[in-house]
Amino acid sequence: MLLNQEQRLEAYRRMLRIRRFEEEGTRLYKAGKIPGAFHASIGQEATIVGACMALRDDDSMTGTHRSHGHPIGKGAELSGLMAELMGKQTGICKGRGGSMHLADNTVGIIGESAIVGGGIPLATGCALSAKVRRTDQVSLCFFGDGAVNQGTFHESLNMAALWKLPVVYLCENNGYAITTSLAKSHGQPSIAKRAEAYGMPGVMVDGQDVRAVYEAAHAAVARGRRGDGPTLIEAKTYRFDEHQVGLFIPGEPYRSPEEVGQHRQSRDPILLFRSALLGAGVSKAELSSIESEVQRGVDKAVQFATSSPFPDPATLCDYMYSESISYPDPYTKRCWEAR
Repeated sequence: MLLNQEQRLEAYRRMLRIRRFEEEGTRLYKAGKIPGAFHASIGQEATIVGACMALRDDDSMTGTHRSHGHPIGKGAELSGLMAELMGKQTGICKGRGGSMHLADNTVGIIGESAIVGGGIPLATGCALSAKVRRTDQVSLCFFGDGAVNQGTFHESLNMAALWKLPVVYLCENNGYAITTSLAKSHGQPSIAKRAEAYGMPGVMVDGQDVRAVYEAAHAAVARGRRGDGPTLIEAKTYRFDEHQVGLFIPGEPYRSPEEVGQHRQSRDPILLFRSALLGAGVSKAELSSIESEVQRGVDKAVQFATSSPFPDPATLCDYMYSESISYPDPYTKRCWEAR
């Protein structure tokens, strides 16, 4: 199914939100305003948004350590997301999740993790839950090419295929697991071909073309809703920045400046889609209006996050346990009350 005009403009809006959010986040991180690590999704916006546009609000999703783009692609509000990156009380996880451990139930994001491949079994579990509850919800799982050699990938795909679970496995193949290229770590360089071993469809798609990703994801989601089981999608994309902002990697460069420059100049997903929209009759004025709207939203998010308070240190142990916990013995109760 093709994106209609309204959906195309919304896709452009979401892609631009990711780009501007990540650019501003990078600036804030370098200024010491965001603690921990910061992994930007710049260059991978079309893969994220194309897949998320195929979902409903009540569909679930898991992400990766490169996690800011996924909530935005699914429709998350920017202010709470930026506040979370700054560790503020008003963040979507009340400052406890930070950059790599985001969750936002309002848009179906059950969690994102710094563990490579950590979201794959969780997304599989969400799909199993949907099947047990007899809903037509679908689970979307993002992961990178580096996660494909993890055992959780093989175990989860085998289970999903065996039980015909409604899950879409989407590999954001940007060609490098930190500095290790696909050619040096995969005996079978085609990740999509691995689907054959589990009896599910394997689809390779241009991850820089939001329309192509949407069409592949839409077909996979429809397959899951029908009860026909999982799909593996390999989206060939590219990250423009380093694995981690500010990370110094000693030794010889693992990719040349020419390679990165070529992708920035000719394979920028936002520029490619903007050109396609103009060619389809969308006016420059309409696109400029969206671009201004997005920048205002990001500026507002930064202002909100900057002015928000940090969590009270006295609440450090809050949300670690269920407040409705039952105590099996007096000793456990005393430990809980003394926390």
